Amino acid sequence: MTTTVADLTQQLVAIPSHREGDHDERAAGDFVASWLRDHTDAAVRRDEVGNVVARKGAGPSLALVGHHDVVPPDDSQVTADGDYVVQRRDGRLYGRGTADMKGCVAAAMLAFAEADPAGELVFASFVGEEQGGIGCRAAIEAGFAPDYAVVGEGSTGYSAAGVTDVAVAHKGRRGSTIVAEGAAAHASEPDAGENAVYRACDAVDIVRDLSFPETEVLGHSLSGSVAVTEIDGGSAWNVVPERCTATVDERTVPGERAPLSRVETVEGVSLRVDQDLPPMACGDAAFAETVRSAAAAAQDGTPEQVVKPHATDAGWLADAGTECVVVGAAEPGEAHTADESVSIEVLERCREIYERVAETWPAAEN
Repeated sequence: MTTTVADLTQQLVAIPSHREGDHDERAAGDFVASWLRDHTDAAVRRDEVGNVVARKGAGPSLALVGHHDVVPPDDSQVTADGDYVVQRRDGRLYGRGTADMKGCVAAAMLAFAEADPAGELVFASFVGEEQGGIGCRAAIEAGFAPDYAVVGEGSTGYSAAGVTDVAVAHKGRRGSTIVAEGAAAHASEPDAGENAVYRACDAVDIVRDLSFPETEVLGHSLSGSVAVTEIDGGSAWNVVPERCTATVDERTVPGERAPLSRVETVEGVSLRVDQDLPPMACGDAAFAETVRSAAAAAQDGTPEQVVKPHATDAGWLADAGTECVVVGAAEPGEAHTADESVSIEVLERCREIYERVAETWPAAEN
């Protein structure tokens, strides 16, 4: 095949695929599905939410997983015609979605097309990852259940600069709101009311004293965190506030949650969970090592098994029973920025890693 990963990435990145107003991921999904139909004999399917799934081979299944939606672009990343700007210079591609994660979607498309798989090879590119895993969750509810998955989110530069590592775990995120209710009164007579800000502060003190959850995944330590990030209450300088809210950001680890419900021991306080993105932990040491070996064979550096601080669709898949690892070109700090970019060399490396894994896993003994 003469298509390069850089060329395919450029074509895919140029297609707007953020959710905002009239924008969505349909055109990018159409491109991915059409390319797979033109370049493979695989069964290619678009589901009702817009996910693209292709399958070939038989046996235990390995999925190469990504998403073709992106966060809204910076003004500098959009042309006058509404397309996305893509630039190639100094061995890198610049533009919205190059790092997160159309580059690795392109690498997975090429690897899927070229690999002679050891089992059933599945390609999946989901919609709505940036909106909490909408597409991945819909696919799982409809029966998407590969035995193993390599998710193409960023894993480069964790153990050493430029090295593409294998993430065997990542944190999740639970976003919650502390809601404190009180009774309004004139501020000149504070005892006539119940101050919701005071109640919220009492709840915040409980959060400050919570221990962070910790766990271990394949010998790697993973620590969570809890932080109050916003607080809002009161209606006027001379009114005892009757309502106050505080936002809590919790980074979760597999099997553990901070006991945030303790805030409800404060009178008038309740807790509302607004988002709960699950963490991921790989429980199959042989699979993780096979992927690490493939990564080692594809680069001069020495990749390691690492953990990621960010939630990905791998969390939803792992929660549903798929053994996952994360391998991708993006480096920490590259995604979601006005100068987002990705290394072309590392994209080519990821394509090779995906193909090597597809041709060696699932191993015969598995």
